[in-house]
Amino acid sequence: MNDYATQKLNIDGLLMQALREDIPGEDITTNAIIRKNQRGTVQLLCKQDGFISGLDIFRRVFELLDDTAEMETTFKDGDAVKNGDLLATVSADVRVLLSGERTALNYMQRMSGITTHTRRLAGILDGTKTKLLDSRKTTPNMRLFEKYAVKVGGGHNHRFNLSDGILIKDNHIDAAGGVKEAIASAKEYAPFVRKIEVEVETLERVTEALEAGADIIMLDNMDTQMLKQAIQLIGGKAQTECSGNVTGERLAELAAVGVDFISCGALTHSSPILDLSLKNLRLL
Repeated sequence: MNDYATQKLNIDGLLMQALREDIPGEDITTNAIIRKNQRGTVQLLCKQDGFISGLDIFRRVFELLDDTAEMETTFKDGDAVKNGDLLATVSADVRVLLSGERTALNYMQRMSGITTHTRRLAGILDGTKTKLLDSRKTTPNMRLFEKYAVKVGGGHNHRFNLSDGILIKDNHIDAAGGVKEAIASAKEYAPFVRKIEVEVETLERVTEALEAGADIIMLDNMDTQMLKQAIQLIGGKAQTECSGNVTGERLAELAAVGVDFISCGALTHSSPILDLSLKNLRLL
C-alpha cells in the first residue's frame, strides 16, 4: 500500500487479529502432517479478469508468521489481470504457507474485488467534473483496506471515520431541532478550518442549508428532476454531493446534472471478490 509506512502499526494489528481468528491455537491439520521446518514455494494465480490490489497486504500476512518469507511479483496494485495470470510466488516455511493461505487470500480477493468494481464505475465518470466517493459502509475492521482499494480503483475517499469530518445527517437535524440549528452548533463547536456538510432530502432543506452557510450539501435520495432543481437553487454557493440508490446505470445521468460528488456505498458493501487462488506448492 502506498501509505504502508505510516499505517504499519495499524495494519499489522489488524492482520494479527485476522490471523488469530483463523489460528486461535494451532493449525492442527498442518501441524499433524508437517512436523519440522521445511522451506517451500507456492504460486498466487488469478482465476478471473479484473484489477488487483492488496499485494503488500498479501505478502505481509506471511511475513508476520515467518520473518524470512519472500514474495516475487511483476505486478503492482491497480494493474489489470486476466484469468490464468501468475501474480506472485511466495516462499516461506511450508507450514506458514499453508496456515496463512486463507487469511492472505481473503484480504487480497476482497480488496481486488472492490478495486475492480470501482474501476468500472469510475470509468463511467471519465471526462466529467464529478468524482466518485465511497462511504463508511465498510466491513468492520476492514475499512483501512477497503478504502485503499477504492482509491486504487480510481475512486475517492469520503471521510474515513467520525473524527474525520462533519457530516450532519437527518437524525442530527432532528436532534438539533432543524437544519439551521444543527449547522450553527457545528460552527460554534468545530474549528473554522473544518468544512460542514449537511444531508438534505427536500428543496426546503436545501434552502435552509444554504442560508445557514453549509460548505457541502448532500442531496440524498432525490430523483433526477429534483436534483436539477437543487443544483440550480444552490447555484455554486456550496459544493454538492448526491447519494442514495446510486447504481452504475444512473451514474452518467447524475453526473450530467452537474453534481461535484457522487457517493456510492455499494463500492464497499456490495463488491464481489476477485477470484484468486494459491496453487502448486512445492518443497525447496
